[in-house]
Amino acid sequence: MSELTLTVMRLGFLAVLWLFVIVAVQVIRSDLFGTRVTQRGSRREGARPQQAARQAAPPQQRQQAAGGRQRRNAPTKLVVTEGTLTGTTVALQGQTITLGRAHDSTIVLDDDYASSRHARIYPDRDGQWIVEDLGSTNGTYLDRTRLTTPTPIAPGAPVRIGKTVIELRK
Repeated sequence: MSELTLTVMRLGFLAVLWLFVIVAVQVIRSDLFGTRVTQRGSRREGARPQQAARQAAPPQQRQQAAGGRQRRNAPTKLVVTEGTLTGTTVALQGQTITLGRAHDSTIVLDDDYASSRHARIYPDRDGQWIVEDLGSTNGTYLDRTRLTTPTPIAPGAPVRIGKTVIELRK
């Protein structure tokens, strides 16, 4: 083998080795410091007038806009009762709510025990809300019971994801 080929192979091996070290340091850094949590409200300034118009509409029109299948005692909001986001409220408008550490989740959890795509809450055809664990490592709990299948949520029942507890409320 020529000296030039041997030198090129050594430099290629060195470059691959440094690439491995850099990736390993990035993974360790993200594990130590967690993911960056950004404020979601600042990006949605344009959506506020539409939301205010929906809230100002009579309840009958709001019900029709949400799919028309809400029951009288159906919950209207999702509230974080424990954890770093205590007091956070999300209006239930018939859309799926995702929970996890991923930046595109509806509720971004800054919790070491939460997966990036941990759980989702969605309405079924009868207007009942369902919680589903999305294959998380540490599990999702409804009233101290670990979820293995999609399960209906009663208003006021605590749903625990790591140190975060959420409830559906009227």
